[in-house]
Amino acid sequence: MEIKSPCVVALTWTLMDTLGETLDVLDEPVEFLVGGADLLPKIEEALQGHAAGAKLDLHLEPEDAFGDFNDQLIFLEPRLLFPAEVEEGLTIEGTALPQGCNPDAPRNVLYTIAQLYPDHVVLDGNHPLAGIALRLRVQVASVREATVDEVGRGTCGTGFFKIEVGEESSSDGHTLH
Repeated sequence: MEIKSPCVVALTWTLMDTLGETLDVLDEPVEFLVGGADLLPKIEEALQGHAAGAKLDLHLEPEDAFGDFNDQLIFLEPRLLFPAEVEEGLTIEGTALPQGCNPDAPRNVLYTIAQLYPDHVVLDGNHPLAGIALRLRVQVASVREATVDEVGRGTCGTGFFKIEVGEESSSDGHTLH
């Protein structure tokens, strides 16, 4: 079957930066909905017309991948607002930011605790791969018709290429991820 929207593709890949450093490897095929929200538009575009067994080497500029680095998504927050057990590298949903954090910090963003200091915490709302051009070596393991349910949901449930967090509204939760 030829890849065309909507359909489901099972992919494996190696994701690298432009220097060839491996950032992610997916050895076991994972299903993605073509024509939904599972894949970046440039990847979907490149897959069109291919079939199972196809191998593609893609180059994605930041604007085609995870966007440019946005320094407006860096926030310095008082350390005392966060639980004592918080560590660098942990992520927290914008909807779960502690009361007292900057009200201008978007709530529909996933923040990484980039740095911890005695008096403050540095929150970074950029995707970890923002600002980086990427090379993606993709292999199509299989292609099948999408089910009505998958098309209706707009996804196979695989969100590797999208980080979506709640709505813009605030939540009273303080859960760390």
